[in-house]
Amino acid sequence: MANILVVDDEMGIRELLSEILGDEGHAITLAENAQQAREARAAGAPDLVLLDIWMPDTDGVTLLKEWQRDGLLTMPVIMMSGHATIDTAVEATRIGALNFLEKPIALQKLLKAVQQGLSRAQEVARAPSPPPRPSMPPPIVETMPASAPMYAPPPMPAPVNGARVGVVGHGETQGYTLSFDLPLREARDAFERMYFEHHLGREGGSMTRVAEKTGLERTHLYRKLKQLGVEPGKLGKRGG
Repeated sequence: MANILVVDDEMGIRELLSEILGDEGHAITLAENAQQAREARAAGAPDLVLLDIWMPDTDGVTLLKEWQRDGLLTMPVIMMSGHATIDTAVEATRIGALNFLEKPIALQKLLKAVQQGLSRAQEVARAPSPPPRPSMPPPIVETMPASAPMYAPPPMPAPVNGARVGVVGHGETQGYTLSFDLPLREARDAFERMYFEHHLGREGGSMTRVAEKTGLERTHLYRKLKQLGVEPGKLGKRGG
């Protein structure tokens, strides 16, 4: 059972989603506007949020930005709308939304998106935390000659301003360099671009197989590739 927050200004949508997800065994919290959603989030992070884009007081994209800015976007968020444009959906995914559902929402698409969101949350929760860095030994000064260096730190195992990202496939490893000097959003876009280019090349440009590999719906995958400037046709030819 998961705790799911449903945010929508239409009472019929809230009741329908509450009934469907409640039948699946989930605990549902309802909010009819952004202020109630803020209060629900302040009471504790839900396992998943279904967030409508068009609301009278504050729209869902603006609320998503607030949570991202304040460090509160710690749970998967699925956006919903019957009138949003592709640009709006792309903007929401750039901010941090996991998926986008178009109204009227088909039952199977809803359940699939919710399951993917909860699986993603469980993966994040199970991810091991990095081990603590060993403390640096104090410099030795008592018996060291005056001409000798005070302390020589060990060589760094990785570049200071970047990380080496290895992508394994086709029996070999491809390397990419990702700079730590980039702003977070640009670094994330760079990684996602490398990620999708790798899978598109490996699958010969097949959008169906890449969607299965990455766990995205084809529509969301097309939007994501367009946002990142990735051209599947060219990568498919190169991979073949």
